[in-house]
This record gives sequence, structure tokens and C-alpha cells, in this order.
Amino acid sequence: MSTHGNTENMQNSSRDTVRPSAPAGAHSGVPAVAIKDVHKAFGALHVLKGINLTVNPGTVTVILGPSGSGKSTLLRLINQLETLSGGEIDVDGEMVGYRHVERGGQDRLQELTEKEIAAQREKLGMVFQRFNLFPHMTALQNVMEAPVHVAGVSKAEAKARAEKELARVGLADRAEHYPAELSGGQQQRVAIARALAMDPEIMLFDEPTSALDPELVGEVLGVMRSLADGGMTMMVVTHEIGFAREVADQVVFIDGGVVVEAGGPEIIDNPTEQRFKDFLAHVL
Repeated sequence: MSTHGNTENMQNSSRDTVRPSAPAGAHSGVPAVAIKDVHKAFGALHVLKGINLTVNPGTVTVILGPSGSGKSTLLRLINQLETLSGGEIDVDGEMVGYRHVERGGQDRLQELTEKEIAAQREKLGMVFQRFNLFPHMTALQNVMEAPVHVAGVSKAEAKARAEKELARVGLADRAEHYPAELSGGQQQRVAIARALAMDPEIMLFDEPTSALDPELVGEVLGVMRSLADGGMTMMVVTHEIGFAREVADQVVFIDGGVVVEAGGPEIIDNPTEQRFKDFLAHVL
């Protein structure tokens, strides 16, 4: 049963770099993310109208589309920051937000508890357009916060994780700086380190460079390239066409709440759908 009805939350390495072997899920044939006939409505506004999409472990999917096309809503549905109006989303083969139960001899969907939803979210790291760092905490403290208070690890372990992830994003020397002392690009890299400190299986990026000054975009994309080269499964909503061309395994163009065109990165240079051609003409 796949319908919920209306139930109502660094380095510029090239794309040719050999990535590590994909996670175990890849070998069992289970997608990292499977999106099946997903719908989302906000009142009378039907934002997503039957999205189908598969993301395999260890791959990068870049989602392109004009503003208001439903791209960010799709990521928020995967991370259960919004609730589905219809369809199903599976992460590592497990339906998010619901379970199948039998009642009166019929298969029904039952909402998960908040604790169960929180456990599902631990597989996902999400980076937003706005960094949302705690201004009264240093970079190190910001990255330590979730491992201590959400995952329940010791402060010593959280500190070690935070130091490792700050080094991973090229900010080992900024660990004791407060957000106000960091550039926008550095703050976004701290936000990436904060997500990585929870050891997610999948990273979701919602327009991570759109709030940055143009000269700061490259440092954030460099971190994202290095994550891709390290085999991280990633879904990225962005207008950075060069990044999509270089790093994506799969490019998906969404407009009007539907997938208009999807394929490998070569579709950027050889689009077939007129709506995609028009979009590229405006952003390239």
C-alpha cells in the first residue's frame, strides 16, 4: 500500500575521482531513498504531484528547478519536517513516518511515534540555506551540541567527533571562533560539520550556497565535492549547474511539482524537454 491518503512532518577534485565502494545497502539492491508517487498539498496548493525518484547508495542526486517548483519541500518530506499528503518515501528500505499494521483483516498505515521518527531522522543529515548556528556557542560547541543532546554521547566523544568534522571541512583552526567571527562560507561549513557529526548515512542539502556571497560559494562546493568523492550518498537542491555537471550521478529537473526530465549529468548539455531547455537558458 503506497498511499497515505490525506494523513497529515577544500578540494576541487574532479568527477573522475574513484569513489570508495558503496555502502552495504547498495549490494543488496535496496535504494538509499525511494520516493513513490509522492504528493504534498498545503491547503488548496498542490506543490508535489506524484514524484517518483530512486537514489542509490553512494551516489549524488542533484535536483534542479525554478523557485516554487517543490524541490525543497521534497527534501523536507524525506526528513519528516513536513508530512506527506500521499505516496510513500522509503529510506534504506524502511518507510518513513508510518508502519503497516493489520486491522480487521485489512492493511492499514499507522503513524510512528515521535521517538521512532527521531530514530529514522538519525540516518539523515540536512544542511539548509541558512546556517542557523547558535551565536553564543563556538564552532566546536555548535558541532558538539547534537551528538551530546540528541545522540546522548559523552562530551569527550562529541568533542573528538566535532574536531574531526571541523578538520574535514577545513576549519580546524576556527574551532574556538564564534559564528560572528566567521564568514558566511565558514559558517555554512560549520553547519555541514554539525550534520556530519551525527554520522548520517545520507546528506540532504537544500540550496546550501544560495545565501552566500559569490566569492564564498566555491569553498562550500569544495567540501561537498570531497564528501561525494568519499562515497557519501547525497541529495542536493541547487542552482549551481557546474557542480551538477561535475559531481552528480543523477540530475532531476522538477517544475510545477512533477519530474520533467531526469538522467545522468549529460542531460544538462543535451536536454530534451523544452521546459528544461528554457530553465537552463536562464541559469547558464
